Amino acid sequence: MSATTELRDIHVVIDLGGDHRPARIAAELARRSDAHLTGLAFAFQPIIPVYTMAAPVPTDFIVSAHEHAVADARAASERFQEMARAAGVVFDARSLESMPGDGFLGAVRAFQLSDLVVVGQQDPDRLEPMREGLIEALLFQAGAPLLLIPHTGAVEFSTDRAVVAWDSSPTAARSVRTALPLLRQAKEVEVVTIAEERKHLEAPGTGLARYLSRHGLRVETQQIEAPGRDIGSAILEFANGKEADWIVMGAYGHSRVREFFLGGATRSMLSSATLPVFMAH
Repeated sequence: MSATTELRDIHVVIDLGGDHRPARIAAELARRSDAHLTGLAFAFQPIIPVYTMAAPVPTDFIVSAHEHAVADARAASERFQEMARAAGVVFDARSLESMPGDGFLGAVRAFQLSDLVVVGQQDPDRLEPMREGLIEALLFQAGAPLLLIPHTGAVEFSTDRAVVAWDSSPTAARSVRTALPLLRQAKEVEVVTIAEERKHLEAPGTGLARYLSRHGLRVETQQIEAPGRDIGSAILEFANGKEADWIVMGAYGHSRVREFFLGGATRSMLSSATLPVFMAH
């Protein structure tokens, strides 16, 4: 998505349980942006562990588990449709089956042309099947810009006070450019950088502040110390201290044999964020 593009096509991963906060936030974003909203509920076929000495898993169990997964996805899709109709947005919804070992191929194809994908963080008290793997596939295989909604904290998504985590990398720059339709709605933007020993020709974040100010944004910059600390935790602490509404950052990682190895800050945000986080890779 280019810097001049507005949000016109928003997708949301429909939770099978819980309060459906991501779907409600996605519907409100679609309403405010006059965007089309697509909701997808996933039916993941059961993963059967392989043990050399174990007896074969009964076919009836596999069939029953599959039928339950499909029924749960369809029920979640119907709940989403009720919410979307109540929000008054143009939408469509469907359930999508995913096979073990397919690398989330169906999800990648469904989301790779989205302007924004809204997805809920994994809730340890109410687990969504394959959620962490799905999020990683959306970021690194589909290349979709993603708005992560924490399972605790904000019930609504406000764009008023944004924190941009900046490290001058191409990934961070792409995330900022992709987030511009939402950043333009912000009343305050704080660019935060992590202090480093090496010297810069200008203060870190100055170039980004100039870029954002040319888009009409009110921007301040701040450098924080994080010696020996997890960078993601330091950014979260800073954002909470500033009473920020959301965070923008790049997503870091690489794939090898369909396993994802995430950068420390990315993994911290996916597991520990208490504010909505916009990520792109």
